[in-house]
Amino acid sequence: MRKSATLICIPIMGETIEKMKIDVQKAKQNGADLVEIRLDHLTTFNPSPDLHTLIQDRLLPVLITYRPTWEGGKYDGDENKRLDALRLAMELGADYIDVELKVAHEFYDSIRGKTFEKTKVIVSSHNYQLTPSVEDLGNLAARIQATGADIVKIATTAVEITDVARMFQIMVHSQVPFIGLVMGDRGLISRVLCAKFGGYLTFGTLESGVVSAPGQPTLKDLLYLYNFRQLGPMTKVYGIIGKPVSHSKSPMLFNEVFKSVGLDAVYVYLLVDDLANFLRTYSSTDFAGFSVTIPHKEAALKCCDEVDPVAKSIGAVNCVIRRPTDGKLIGYNTDYVGSISAIEDGLRGKHNVSGASSPLAGKLFVVIGAGGAGKALAYGAKEKGARVVIANRTYDRARELADAIGGDAIALADLDNFHPEDGMILANTTSIGMQPKVDETPVSKHALKFYSLVFDAVYTPKMTRLLKEAEEAGATIVTGLEMFIGQAYGQYENYTGLPAPKELIRKTLEN
Repeated sequence: MRKSATLICIPIMGETIEKMKIDVQKAKQNGADLVEIRLDHLTTFNPSPDLHTLIQDRLLPVLITYRPTWEGGKYDGDENKRLDALRLAMELGADYIDVELKVAHEFYDSIRGKTFEKTKVIVSSHNYQLTPSVEDLGNLAARIQATGADIVKIATTAVEITDVARMFQIMVHSQVPFIGLVMGDRGLISRVLCAKFGGYLTFGTLESGVVSAPGQPTLKDLLYLYNFRQLGPMTKVYGIIGKPVSHSKSPMLFNEVFKSVGLDAVYVYLLVDDLANFLRTYSSTDFAGFSVTIPHKEAALKCCDEVDPVAKSIGAVNCVIRRPTDGKLIGYNTDYVGSISAIEDGLRGKHNVSGASSPLAGKLFVVIGAGGAGKALAYGAKEKGARVVIANRTYDRARELADAIGGDAIALADLDNFHPEDGMILANTTSIGMQPKVDETPVSKHALKFYSLVFDAVYTPKMTRLLKEAEEAGATIVTGLEMFIGQAYGQYENYTGLPAPKELIRKTLEN
């Protein structure tokens, strides 16, 4: 059953009427609610016959937009002809037309005394530089409303993800139908969470990359990744905080699991520059929990009101919960459990070892990287009785971590020549080898023969160059996906207070 009242609109930007008709059909087949016909994208446009075709034969409700270059569109011809086309669209019974605020009064003057019962007028304003203050946004919304608009539309640009909160504030208090979107990658949540905060519509594209404004998700992602139809005012928001963040598989995993277990929650990508500012801005208990990835895991420790003792020892937090009773932030680290248990399983599988003691006990365990994930693995390996060596590009950071856990340090450049014994364990916790730089590796192939097991925290791609070469050298390999699955169990339990549905999580990730 559909919960969200927010409509999904598909921008139709074909260069010919025929292409537009094909795309409208696709939009209908794929579950859109309406289409935005972008007349400014047509290479040739004959107002009377073309608008007849597009409006009379419509398969879905249509919004007619004829965007001029001065408002970010493609039309740079005669302004009177442009407004004539919009008036004709109203006469022909278009469901919506979009008029820019700059010309709205003039446009309304030209239709005074006429009635167009079928057409709602959207009056829009676009800011391609930034998102104004709440006060300025409120004043802008009032100016748009004063034109007589049926629907207010404001599109701004996100310089930081916190800018979106101002748009939500205006949206949730709007007394008239309101479209509020914040463009760019940092504004993505405005396009998803508008269904929670009462937005009139959002835009989704037919295919990725073909967007009418920066940061638009695809229709498929809105419907099947974010379960957009099920979002509403009571939906809890979770997400992955990082920079970069678009490579993460967490939204695919958690949204699927939330849907399967019937939880009213959504999990989104959060491209965050300043973590403390983000957590301060989105302080409502509706923003219930976050996964934290590179480069914010150490900063997250400082931002929490309470930190789990293990996370405190590691010095990094990868999971933050907002306690519903008092809104306090609680930090955890589920990385080390996920990765260490995956490595132990790999060793047990190879040597058929079982029993209470860890197969890591007494082993030489080399950790590449001294960031949050490196700290988690170093701490976890030490706890299990391994002798730990930290290899890092900056030797001083490696030394600092080694001193903290009682291990040794070397510079990453020296790792190729470091082989005091055979059967060592190697764990890469850096982003070396991650998409798009898939041909990079932190250690040369000839050095891998001294390791009995190699683990790589990178999971995009699943088989990194490091793992391929380690396998060729005869080592057991453990992929980052195994760590990801392990830490996801812990995060789910922290988020919900319920046991993790392990089979469901594993199956979802393997798919």
